[in-house]
Amino acid sequence: MFQRFDRLQIELPKPDKPDPDAANAVQELMGGRFGEMSTLMNYMNQSFNFRSKKKLKPYYDLIASITGEELGHVELVTASINSLMEGATDHKSPLDAPLEPGKSAANPHHFIVNAQSSMPANALGQPWQGDYVFNSGNLVLDLLHNFFLECGARTHKMRVYEMTDNPAAREMIGYLLVRGGVHTVAYAKALETLTGVDVKKMLPIPDLENSKFPEAEQHERRGLHRKLFTFSPEDYKDIDKIWVGEHPEDGSTLEVVEGMPEGGEKPDFEPKPEEFAPGYNIEDFYEIAAKLQKNM
Repeated sequence: MFQRFDRLQIELPKPDKPDPDAANAVQELMGGRFGEMSTLMNYMNQSFNFRSKKKLKPYYDLIASITGEELGHVELVTASINSLMEGATDHKSPLDAPLEPGKSAANPHHFIVNAQSSMPANALGQPWQGDYVFNSGNLVLDLLHNFFLECGARTHKMRVYEMTDNPAAREMIGYLLVRGGVHTVAYAKALETLTGVDVKKMLPIPDLENSKFPEAEQHERRGLHRKLFTFSPEDYKDIDKIWVGEHPEDGSTLEVVEGMPEGGEKPDFEPKPEEFAPGYNIEDFYEIAAKLQKNM
């Protein structure tokens, strides 16, 4: 089971202006083949279906703990998309066509379907697909796939980074480049313990270090590239059998941290009357509260 906290893994800057095009580019990092929904669902299914958990506990702990982190990554990408969409339309009368900007938007579904919020879809608006999940049941094969998946995710993050200079998008991408880099190294080290092959020699993919990106470099200065979190107060501690030694890029000492990052405050978005969202005004809520109090 999961424990949830009402925080993002980092605090995101508020954009100076709406940027629906950037929001749509970031959608690929949500629901694309190499998006955060894919990493989450791959690791979640592998951990749920893992055989010989006790005999192979370090590997089960690794996949399970990273699953916990990926839940927060999906939430973080969602917050980034929603921040980029904020203010894209005005609160005008329906007769004045307040959603007209949606006609020329890269993804009109952001305006028609989701009330200017994130979607479980890629940058083309295509829904995330369950067949993106790879769960062979073979530990080495699954770990190799996970390494490949993280490398593909890293490539797509860098490309989306190069598509926009919006700080809300780049801050999120910089953080995920660092944390995805941790997962890539972790799966590489796990494969090495099982096969003897030094998969770490293939890193980084693409051949560009995170320190080249200012938004990622700030997190590396804090040592986040060498920390692997358990995302549990008591369980999954055997990841320290795998996450041990030196980081392959800078030689820093790898560290297992029980729990999770401190995180940052979630943004709270204003109502959008032109989208009929959330569908109640403040007077309605007062009336509902009064009715509830009468029934207490």
